[in-house]
Amino acid sequence: MLTPLADLLATARVVALPLHTRFRGVDAREALLLEGPEGWAEFSPFAEYGDAEAATWLAAAIDFGWAAQPAPLRARIPVNATVPAVAAARVPGVLARFDGCRTAKVKVAEAGQRLEEDVARVRAVRAEMGPEGRIRVDANGGWNVDEAERALHALAEFDLEYAEQPCATVDELAELRHRVRYMGIPIAADESVRKASDPLAVARAGAADLLVVKAQPLGGVRRALSIVAEAGLPAVVSSALDTAIGLSQGAALAAALPSLEYDCGLGTASLFLEDVADARPHDGSIPAVRPVPDAAALDRLASADDRRDWWLSRLRRCHALLATAEQAG
Repeated sequence: MLTPLADLLATARVVALPLHTRFRGVDAREALLLEGPEGWAEFSPFAEYGDAEAATWLAAAIDFGWAAQPAPLRARIPVNATVPAVAAARVPGVLARFDGCRTAKVKVAEAGQRLEEDVARVRAVRAEMGPEGRIRVDANGGWNVDEAERALHALAEFDLEYAEQPCATVDELAELRHRVRYMGIPIAADESVRKASDPLAVARAGAADLLVVKAQPLGGVRRALSIVAEAGLPAVVSSALDTAIGLSQGAALAAALPSLEYDCGLGTASLFLEDVADARPHDGSIPAVRPVPDAAALDRLASADDRRDWWLSRLRRCHALLATAEQAG
């Protein structure tokens, strides 16, 4: 049964977390937090997402706050550093905020930037991390196949662990994977899983070597686990620039995976100047625990009234969509 809207509204808190560096076009990350009988949960689809897509994120929040989660198989989750599309000179300062992380995910293919800037950024990361550090790049679907092949050829000297969503479509990923096989750079799918009507299409098409999965956009921990099991591919659990509360849901997913071969993208709390709880990595990992937000931080980071009203209206609309789907089912 769908949790009543009144129960969600009773504890809803809207916050805006300031970022060290502009990321995904924003200087602050907004999120709506809810407290259920199982603990705190997060509803934070990006502002540009429509209600149909955002409703899946709400289903994940309700599941995390109002239902017991799968049993954990590990107590701590190894995580990677995340390097935004900054100038190469800023890389050391970014990495310094990720205590003990030996893997870095580097954003590339940023709109308005050139490949030369991507190469310089990845080169700076390799210089900081040394030969034993692991580097993965994330293009968020920003290249076409020819651009991606050229870029990966230019970046191959830095011994990439994998390339995440280099192209936008499943067909493009499949073609690129065939083209770059000789380079030995695995292809990971993110948006082709979490934003797809059929998240298993990428696996059936042989378009990826591994999946990047996120608890919120996939509808919760159990659904994400089911997708990974059906796909039969290794999985990396990542965040959607979540607060400490959303990161704990990602940690619950990573803790429940039967196999965890890669460091997870759950260290993104280090991108924030402030958070509702401390979820920053220590010695390269985070604990698989549910934090309780600091009351003073909730007040200090509270969104302006107009943004709070915007999020509560969005919550009502998405809840109505879930209620309609439940009645139809």
